[in-house]
Amino acid sequence: MKQRILSVALIAVMVLSLTLTGCGNSGSSDGGENQGGSGKVVGVAMPTQSSERWIKDGRNMKSKLEDLGYEVFLQYAEDDVQVQLAQIETMIAKDVDCLVVAAVDSSALINALKTAQEVGIPVISYDRLLMNTDSVNYYASFDNEGVGRKIGEYIEEKAELKDAKEPQTIEFFMGSPDDNNAVLLYKGVMSVLEKYLDDGTLICKSGRTSFDDTCILRWSQETALQNCENYLSGFYADEKLDICCSAFDGFAYGIKAALEAAGYSEDDWPIITGQDAEVMAVKNIIDGKQTATIFKDTGLLADKCAGMVQAVIEGSEPEINDTETYDNGKMVVPSYLCEPQSLDKDNYKELVIDSGYYKEEEVMNAK
Repeated sequence: MKQRILSVALIAVMVLSLTLTGCGNSGSSDGGENQGGSGKVVGVAMPTQSSERWIKDGRNMKSKLEDLGYEVFLQYAEDDVQVQLAQIETMIAKDVDCLVVAAVDSSALINALKTAQEVGIPVISYDRLLMNTDSVNYYASFDNEGVGRKIGEYIEEKAELKDAKEPQTIEFFMGSPDDNNAVLLYKGVMSVLEKYLDDGTLICKSGRTSFDDTCILRWSQETALQNCENYLSGFYADEKLDICCSAFDGFAYGIKAALEAAGYSEDDWPIITGQDAEVMAVKNIIDGKQTATIFKDTGLLADKCAGMVQAVIEGSEPEINDTETYDNGKMVVPSYLCEPQSLDKDNYKELVIDSGYYKEEEVMNAK
């Protein structure tokens, strides 16, 4: 049965490989260069290299898995759903021993993941939960609702909302609707801020406060910039925007550009949050152009995920700390959740410089 399915898959992949060659694959295939002592191969499918965060994730995963003796076949899809599908089908055809998937859009992967299950390839969902499939073994991520809660709590403290004497304005820039993490992050944000919207302490002049109204497809920096430009011109021509509740550092870059174009300066610069503690975001925080971000130690996440890979390949049980939260519509996926941390000008040095996560010159020279 396995051989027959793989033969069919291989034919499809031979056709799809033409698409991969034509589109360019960012030079991200790293298979075949480092044969591990175990002789086992792990396929790692990452969504994009357009975000520094995912480059770091891929590099960390490859390093951790190679340290454990595995050969690693690492691919980036550049946010193209069909490219990622073809990449995963190729990995299945190569008969990898485990798949690690950070999906562009998991709904497009359901059939491919089913094939992986049928031929006995375990699947680990990396940071973005694979939805509506029972063909996933484990999930490694951060506490995504906790990320949103920390963003909300930071705004609550920084804007002194508990003791506010007058209303403050806020606009929301939430994550991609095809990413379950974005839904959970929004839930965490609103668990803190909704009461201030309800009692008038916070005023959203655009009226866009629901997830559907504030989500940004594929976490697009350009869309965040356009949204912010529209908010500023449409609702804040005669009044300053006080808070930009942003779910991603990339959004914060777009927001920064829109604010600068609208004439905002150090004297009226709003609170701007983010997520991922990208090196450019840390530099912007030091420079006063972004207020805070959420630091998620991707080295720790890669370590936990690599441990899951080793466990499923060796037939043992991986480290798990959550068996209730992550219902993907078909099953509750056993998970390990790493703890995120708020980062701002007061603690960035401790979190990302002294720890060795970034070199100081790397941050200071970021462009």
